[in-house]
Amino acid sequence: MSGAAALAASGAERTVRWRRLRAWVQPQVSLGVREQRDQAVLLFAVAVATLPHFLHLQLWSQVTLATLWIWRASLAQTLKPAPSRVVIVALLALLTTLVWVMHNNTLWGRDASVDFLLMLMGLKILEMRARRDVFIIVILSLFVLETQFLFDQSPSTAVVMLLAVALLFFVLLSVSLPEGDVSLRGKLRYLARIFAMATPLTLAMFFLFPRLPAPMWSFSSGAPDQSTGLSDTMRPGALHSLLRNDAVALRAKFAGLLPPERELYWRGPVFGLLDGDTWRPTEGPPPSEAEPLDASGTPRDIVPDRRSGVSYEVTLEPTHRRELLALEYTDLIQDTPTYPGRLTDTLELRSAAPVNDMLRYTAHSYTRFSYDAHADPATLERWLQLPPQSNLRARRWAAQTKAAVLGGAEPSAGSAQRLVDAVLLHFRRDAFRYDIEAGNPADENGIDQFLFDTKVGYCEHYSSAFTFLMRAMGVPARVVTGYQGGEINPVDGYLTVRQSDAHAWAEVWQAGRGWVRVDPTAAVDPTRVERTVRDLPGDRLAMAQFAQPWLHRWRLDREALENMWNQWFLNYSSERQRALLDWIGLRPTTQNIALVAIGTLGLLLAALTLGSLRRPRRRDPLAEIVFRLRQRLARGGVSVSPSMGLQDMARHLAAQLTPGSLAGLRPLLQDLERARYGRGAAAVRKSEIQALRGRLRRWRMVRAATDRTRPAA
Repeated sequence: MSGAAALAASGAERTVRWRRLRAWVQPQVSLGVREQRDQAVLLFAVAVATLPHFLHLQLWSQVTLATLWIWRASLAQTLKPAPSRVVIVALLALLTTLVWVMHNNTLWGRDASVDFLLMLMGLKILEMRARRDVFIIVILSLFVLETQFLFDQSPSTAVVMLLAVALLFFVLLSVSLPEGDVSLRGKLRYLARIFAMATPLTLAMFFLFPRLPAPMWSFSSGAPDQSTGLSDTMRPGALHSLLRNDAVALRAKFAGLLPPERELYWRGPVFGLLDGDTWRPTEGPPPSEAEPLDASGTPRDIVPDRRSGVSYEVTLEPTHRRELLALEYTDLIQDTPTYPGRLTDTLELRSAAPVNDMLRYTAHSYTRFSYDAHADPATLERWLQLPPQSNLRARRWAAQTKAAVLGGAEPSAGSAQRLVDAVLLHFRRDAFRYDIEAGNPADENGIDQFLFDTKVGYCEHYSSAFTFLMRAMGVPARVVTGYQGGEINPVDGYLTVRQSDAHAWAEVWQAGRGWVRVDPTAAVDPTRVERTVRDLPGDRLAMAQFAQPWLHRWRLDREALENMWNQWFLNYSSERQRALLDWIGLRPTTQNIALVAIGTLGLLLAALTLGSLRRPRRRDPLAEIVFRLRQRLARGGVSVSPSMGLQDMARHLAAQLTPGSLAGLRPLLQDLERARYGRGAAAVRKSEIQALRGRLRRWRMVRAATDRTRPAA
């Protein structure tokens, strides 16, 4: 019995909550209830607007914002007053100091400025007292929404932004209404009209407003992203975390056939200076003095295999670095007005400025080529440098192997390849293993430990040890880093290269052949080059979370959607705008773009102005019911004058209709008259009007017999 009573009490409580929720979406007569409801919606809108920032805020900022929000929500629920201005000023001083200290004594920059803005908005919510404060909070929330695009410009961010804007406009509508209130459905209709009117104008502004060749401003965190596969140095073991990183590094769309997986080497930084256990770049010409790429120029002493040429389009994610990734070797790069590409003497593509925003460019490359085959021996000295008195066991092994292969002779055009083969054969035969979990001791003799003790590693270990051994044998060699491979997305046909595809390989110089790519990792595990690391077994890889087929399919669909968003919106440049104008049939000049934009925007604004001037026709629902009654009578042959009142209409129809038909109509006319002219007629409910309409639909008209036979006489 007690269980039944508890169940009944729980059901009653749920009913009360449901009725309270339904009451909130209905028009409110009480001004206090309206303000409480609007504050709740405003707090929810602020939470939606600020929640994406929690992905990059520091912990103290997250806790502070959550505390301010919960404090304000509790005040709104208990109807308690806001804190005094003394408390607000003290909190402002405290939070400003915290932001200053936690961001290295500055309020300037992307992270510090956004953090400070969020704190100001949290304090404004806490001190909200008047209707004016609601408008200020809405404006601050709109600014916060815009700052989110400084961190993330994905479709999910756009969806969250759209939802937050709708909620904020809902609050603006509610607080801007006169004394009366509007139902939830009515406010949603208002919102739909506002968005419908704003959408054409927004699209016209986006596609037709003249685009600048470079952004007016660009923000960055001031430091490279530590999750990228590009770095100024290479130390064996440093790429370990990247093999777990599934983030996209770049996407490529090929104009023709996709090259084989073993030829997909996306060239990045080149290292030639070994400092202890860390590889660093050698000194060379700066990017501003490197050779520019254009349609006719090719660097000196390069002989490409024309059959290996490929054209493709790259969408590069922000790297905060100067490298422009492309297949080696690249002789043409276009559509980079902000980041003009230049080729260094090590065939690195460098830009004039760090790539802080998503960048799209087209390139033409050769996957097979000969470079610097007749280099001056003096220029090769920097590729033979080794730190003194380090990795002595590796040096002795290199000397013994060189003596065994060459018999004491110096490397020549053909003998250098024999030394390369000897080292690769050693990797294959001497129980070396490929393992992404391998680390590297912070020791200048780390190569010795790898070659003779652990014999376990991945691309960084093998390329570093191989380059060291080649130099110890007198063969110029260097380490190249970048990405290898990629995954075709069958949804959109783009090749996706991820951070987990980060790779390191080596290049050796051979007389008559120049610099030749050698990937020592392939000697130990060829599948790393043929299938890439994402296809290898094991739950420690970045792709293991998508082992289920449906998860893998979901990821492909999501990334295809993100790529479409990037191509059509984020990468809508001045070149694409000119192509759009050319597709319309106009010359893609700046003057024509401006004329089309002014004309289109003028027409849209004129249409919106005319639409706002048109007064909506409000029809009395009771008068509409009477009008429909007259229409039905007229279709039945009974004429009723529009000036005839409801009582006169009843007397007029007494001689026209049968008693049964008139008996069903007379109560309807009486109820219409009561609703129209009776006491409390202004408060007729919508349900009563619906009931009157239903009674009119169910009523059947039957004319009197004498009246029906009159035409025959």
